[in-house]
Amino acid sequence: IKFASPSAGQIREQTEPIKIGRLYEEAGARAISFLTEKTFFKGDIGQMPRLKKTVSIPVLRKDFILDEIQIRESYLYGADDFLLIVRILEMDHLEHLITYAKGMGLAVLMEIHDRDDLEKALRCEAEIIGINNRDLDTFQVDLDRTRDLAPLVPKDKIIVCESGIRHGGDVASLKGLGIHAVLVGSSLMMSDDPGEKAKELILAGEG
Repeated sequence: IKFASPSAGQIREQTEPIKIGRLYEEAGARAISFLTEKTFFKGDIGQMPRLKKTVSIPVLRKDFILDEIQIRESYLYGADDFLLIVRILEMDHLEHLITYAKGMGLAVLMEIHDRDDLEKALRCEAEIIGINNRDLDTFQVDLDRTRDLAPLVPKDKIIVCESGIRHGGDVASLKGLGIHAVLVGSSLMMSDDPGEKAKELILAGEG
């Protein structure tokens, strides 16, 4: 659930995120990612408790998490897990935040962009690794990033493909890489019917 992004600008009017979350769950989604960052993504963490009460699946807080106070905030607002961008955090600080999160019972999605990020995440004993197909400098998206990096991830890790998923064909093209989930934002939120679009992607993953 995101209403804007730095690369796409305004994606959808800031309508009721609770309704969208319910549509995703009814479509068969296994978790919901909720953008809470205000400046670039027009998010509102104040909506998270209501979203969490409305759905029965895990809710991921997606934001620029840099400090343990944000992790505590995520916990207090009802998040089940949250995203850490490996590239923007020093190793010691990354390890500290992960330890702090585990102490609160929160899962962590570790977002990587290249092999250096992957090595760093594995040194932190990451359990869930998100491969972001978007170049942070150019905003260009290339699913080959997942195709290149996924085979390098140990089999005991959960792999999430992030960014660039537009239709069921994209999901189908990633099969055989050991990917467990896709995190989709823009193509769902741009759709006239986010629920039906979610069904399309989910069926492609299950078929």
